[in-house]
Amino acid sequence: MAESSAAGAALTSIPALLARNAQAFATRPAYREKEYGIWQSWSWAEAQDEIRALALGFLDLGVAKGDHVAIIGSNRPSLYWSMVAAQMCGAIPVPLYQDAVAEEMAYVLDHCGARFIVAEDQEQVDKVLEIQDRVQHIEHIVYHDKRGMRKYDHSRMNALADVQATGRAAHHRWEAELDARIAALGYDDTCVMLYTSGTTGRPKGVVLSNRNIIEASKSSSEFDELTERESVLAYLPMAWVGDFIFSIGQAMWSGFCVNCPESAETMYENLHEIGPTYFFAPPRYFEQRITLLVIRMEDAGRIKKWLFDHFMEHARKVGPDLMDGKPVGLFDRLRYALGNVLVYGPVRNRAGMSNVRIGYTAGEAIGPEIFEFWRSLGINLKQLYGQTEASVFITQQPDGEVRADTVGVPSPGVEVKIGESGEVFYRSPGTFVEYYKNPESTASTKDPEGWVATGDAGFFEEATGHLRIIDRAKDVGKMADGALFAPKYVENKLKFYPNVLEAVVFGSGRETCCAFINIDLTAVGNWAERNNISYGSYQELAGHAQVLDMIQSHVEEMNASLAGDAMLAGCQIHRFLVLHKELDADDGELTRTRKVRRRIIEEKYADLIAALYDGSAEVSTETEVTYEDGRKGSIRATLAIRDAAVMPAQATTLEAAE
Repeated sequence: MAESSAAGAALTSIPALLARNAQAFATRPAYREKEYGIWQSWSWAEAQDEIRALALGFLDLGVAKGDHVAIIGSNRPSLYWSMVAAQMCGAIPVPLYQDAVAEEMAYVLDHCGARFIVAEDQEQVDKVLEIQDRVQHIEHIVYHDKRGMRKYDHSRMNALADVQATGRAAHHRWEAELDARIAALGYDDTCVMLYTSGTTGRPKGVVLSNRNIIEASKSSSEFDELTERESVLAYLPMAWVGDFIFSIGQAMWSGFCVNCPESAETMYENLHEIGPTYFFAPPRYFEQRITLLVIRMEDAGRIKKWLFDHFMEHARKVGPDLMDGKPVGLFDRLRYALGNVLVYGPVRNRAGMSNVRIGYTAGEAIGPEIFEFWRSLGINLKQLYGQTEASVFITQQPDGEVRADTVGVPSPGVEVKIGESGEVFYRSPGTFVEYYKNPESTASTKDPEGWVATGDAGFFEEATGHLRIIDRAKDVGKMADGALFAPKYVENKLKFYPNVLEAVVFGSGRETCCAFINIDLTAVGNWAERNNISYGSYQELAGHAQVLDMIQSHVEEMNASLAGDAMLAGCQIHRFLVLHKELDADDGELTRTRKVRRRIIEEKYADLIAALYDGSAEVSTETEVTYEDGRKGSIRATLAIRDAAVMPAQATTLEAAE
């Protein structure tokens, strides 16, 4: 059979790995999806049958070698299958962010020249139809969810289930062609094209080969000893390289099960039901979970609150040492075991992390307190450092060497060096092929020897060999007096507070640092409720005097912490304001992965920045916003500007001795 020959061939493509899994792990679960409240499951053998039928249907539609097939939607087995089916046809899957507005989609679809679209539902189809007059090379739209689609013009549109049915019916006609295309797939053929978040301009199409994805998946799976018995929850955007590696690369290499939640709203509940063994989340996720836990504990009874505080204090003291296998006294172990029964176990269970064997966080720096909180509970949370251009992995933290202030050691097969300017460079088998249709950017990012400039500034610790990342290299600057300016470091320290959702710090070339702050509506709203503070909107709450007092206390506490760091003491916040709206990707202020677009913010809020530095006590402003339905509007506000106390830089131990 064709499957047997493919399984015996070299594992140099995702379809080849699928064929191997369909034999080696035939009856083991490969995909699960919760729909209408019921978990559905497909084994590896069943998944291969579904994917082959879809690939045959794609051939019947006319998908050619080298075509770009856009995939738009939330995490669904059928959309993952569509990516592998496209690869089987010799085509290149291009996943897009499902929350992207039509204009953002138009650029990506036009740039990659997509002829075929696989969309999740009516919402995504409508976005494509809205821009179809400008992106005229789109030939056919395939959709997963049939609801609301009955009255659409189906001359160039079809349901995914119907495409599969056609593939099965026409298998005699297309099977030989499909097997020939699968057999022709090489290690250096393109596996996927992923678009960068575009913090400073248009997104770039990162071309990743089978070699890039499979080598990165193989080495990272071996690093953490991942097996077919792992289980992951696929909830992160499919357009993000992390999801592609975890839900396709590593899943195909190791043969483990990918679970898709019913919806974004039920993600927490589904996480609790699945109880994954392997879990990834950005720092903001872990911060939000702590925020919800703190809110819940504030409303708990006196005894329950005392038990939580008592045992969490003990967990912070000995939990990380227990995780790292360091010596801990018998009495402390027994006390921790009791805490595990009364507090730690229930908290892990409520967070859906009872079975987590390996957890990772990346994308932004995570607060040491937050990082240690989860590890103190007995969750093996680690940090990694990566990029789309690296097929994710640049550095990882080995078990027993996990710390909050580093991102670990170079991943297996990865070389890392620090340039003269302090910028981090790497090269590895996972290093991307090129930026699509952008040779200039490719040449400026990757040199002829394969070294890639990350754009991040960092250094290796001499004692441990661990890498520490300071900030984005382009954002690291100097204050007017020559002191180091590292905005992201300061922003992340501010975001350690549950009441702070986002922060943007200014100060390069200036005498002082100032900041914009977004409050976290959930945390601050709960605080306001407990303190009998009434409010009618986010804007009203953000401008309340008591809220400003609370945020000021956080800023001043952070300033005191920075004063103890001789290198960054100059980055203390002198003045700040709380923004009247949340920074939003739809307004262009954040990327789809929630990274700050500094240049856009500086241009859009130039009047607010000017007021921070001219001594004004308040500033009136009008801001354009984008509503969920795409309509534009504006909001007016008068914002109070607060002065924060700054502390003199503390001398280091060495300086004091001198």
